[in-house]
Amino acid sequence: MQLWPGSPHPLGATWDGGGTNFALFSEPADMIELCLFDEDGVETRVPLPERDGFVWHGYLPRVRPGTRYGYRVHGPYDPAAGLRCNPAKLLLDPYAMAVDGEITWDEAMFAYRFGDPDSRNDADSAPFAMRSVVADPYFDWQDDRPLRIPYHETVLYEAHVRGLTMTNPKVPRDVRGTYAGIAHPATVEHLRGLGVTALELMPVHQFVHDSTLADRGLRNYWGYNTIGFFAPHNGYAGFGTRGEQVQEFKSMVRTLHRAGIEVILDVVYNHTAEGNHLGPTLSFRGIDNLAYYRVVPGDPRHYYDTTGTGNSLNARHHESLRLIMDSLRYWVTEMHVDGFRFDLASSLAREFHEVDRLAAFFDLVNQDPVVSRVKLIAEPWDVGEGGYQVGGFPPLWTEWNGRYRDTVRDFWRGEPGMLPELASRFSGSSDLYEADGRRPHASINFVTAHDGFTLADLVSYHEKRNEANGEDNRDGESHNRSWNCGAEGPTDDSDVNVLRERQKRNLLTTLLLSQGVPMISHGDELGRTQGGNNNAYCQDSPLSWIDWQAAREHEVLTEFVAGLARLRAEHPVFRRRRFFQGRPIHGSDVADVAWLRPDATPMSDADWHSRSSLAIFLNGHGIPDRDDVGRTIVDDSFLLLVNAAPQHTTFTLPDETYGRTWRIVVDTADPLLATARRRRPAPGARLRLQPWSTTVLLSRY
Repeated sequence: MQLWPGSPHPLGATWDGGGTNFALFSEPADMIELCLFDEDGVETRVPLPERDGFVWHGYLPRVRPGTRYGYRVHGPYDPAAGLRCNPAKLLLDPYAMAVDGEITWDEAMFAYRFGDPDSRNDADSAPFAMRSVVADPYFDWQDDRPLRIPYHETVLYEAHVRGLTMTNPKVPRDVRGTYAGIAHPATVEHLRGLGVTALELMPVHQFVHDSTLADRGLRNYWGYNTIGFFAPHNGYAGFGTRGEQVQEFKSMVRTLHRAGIEVILDVVYNHTAEGNHLGPTLSFRGIDNLAYYRVVPGDPRHYYDTTGTGNSLNARHHESLRLIMDSLRYWVTEMHVDGFRFDLASSLAREFHEVDRLAAFFDLVNQDPVVSRVKLIAEPWDVGEGGYQVGGFPPLWTEWNGRYRDTVRDFWRGEPGMLPELASRFSGSSDLYEADGRRPHASINFVTAHDGFTLADLVSYHEKRNEANGEDNRDGESHNRSWNCGAEGPTDDSDVNVLRERQKRNLLTTLLLSQGVPMISHGDELGRTQGGNNNAYCQDSPLSWIDWQAAREHEVLTEFVAGLARLRAEHPVFRRRRFFQGRPIHGSDVADVAWLRPDATPMSDADWHSRSSLAIFLNGHGIPDRDDVGRTIVDDSFLLLVNAAPQHTTFTLPDETYGRTWRIVVDTADPLLATARRRRPAPGARLRLQPWSTTVLLSRY
């Protein structure tokens, strides 16, 4: 086989139309063998001839896309010193753009013999390992361009590639649960109907199904177990896994962009699928363990773990930083994604022990001309000490606002004394973001997400029901801030079921009309339930998929959510770019926001801590923003009557300085507005709200 020297850049396997350049970083290696596999799985080993700056490289003419390959790294094996090279282990290319196959869990995948962690296992792992694939970089993007939808106009929809479409009868059976299934018109039309502007996909980087789950007949459904940071997960490919998944993913992005929907990826750069010191040797561990992983100071046999998965990526090392940044740029420039949600982002901010917002990773992102221009969303916590960092990320970043989730849940389940906190969260959480120059859109607001109860379960269960996970119900959060509305789980009690539906609408109304960026968890608008399972990470089954047949029973809820999204999109008063000031602006006689008692008088200090009902006035004349041509934005004004009390509450509409006429546009107790459409309450009118309900009124400008 003819072999040319090739180039150390770029890393990975790069096809140029005539052949493929292979380049791999490894500082401890003595020799690296490139292993090529033919159609019958026969392996050919080719030692890479050149090394520049610890990058081993070579060029093979006539090696084309679709070729499967891996590496064997010869070098020191001394776990006590953090060195774990072993040429018996076939390794995935960290820069592989596609991966073929799945792992067959065998003892050969591990560096030691079972039962003897100090032993060395020289069994060949190739028969059981996945293969890297040379990918074709060409794709006809046609006229695709970044949408760059402003944050304040964004509505996020968090979804799982399989769970979103697996049972949808409108999607052809052969593409359900795939990238092509998401690109199908039925899926796109549903998202557009909800007013979604950005689809946030749970992990699509190539991941591994853990051996511990496989032993229990389960799968790593969520995908937070990455092994390939450049490769679309092959399990979501409908048209082949020898590189075709790359084209299928790109086609999905192009289709969503044409529909006006951005694509955000949930990315896991804090750890890999290789686990702790007893985990398998799949890639990074056998290539350059100390470059890619943080080890315990003074004990490099063991890994420093702030993720709860056994290892943490070494974001202090230049090679790990290069890997992360190269991966991010690749997904933006080559795959055309519009942003990222960083799993356990606090872990990336740890320089030594504490979370440091000026860590090298954030410096690199801030100055990068590609990555700094897309949406950057942090999950602002990890499991290490001091890891809960809501409000602590740099100005370029937005954050999943865990305090918003907790506050809204507590308020609507009747926890006392929640009004002050609710007001802060509803207003965009200025206490968290304003001091460092950020805007309301820094807060990604959510009530539910993949981790925890679905919306239907949040109002149906007090206790988790995770027995199906095989961990004796010990896994998952025990304090869910949920309320079952009077019965645990499914019930025939009509009063309980009516209240549950109203509570869903209360929570969604609060979410869609709060300042900040709303995020809907997939299927919440369709009544999706997981039967009380709040940790369905291993449930690749109907338990976690959207049940599209049952969704027909929730058409009223679906249309209710769509109506809220339309209301938000049509009225900038719900998506301000600056925080409320609590004072009149643009000559209005009333402040930009006012907090009123049910009798229409201003809230007193005592009221904030003794009440569970209030009226919120949003002044459409008090928006300090300008449109694209510099004109002051003026909107209609709104009055939100919020009753989280267990009894009826009568509200009096404020005087004419707030609005001359009013029209009810949302009523969580009457989602079809069957009664409200005939009412035009005037200032001073009295409205009797049902227990646990919200009414929204509009005063036309």
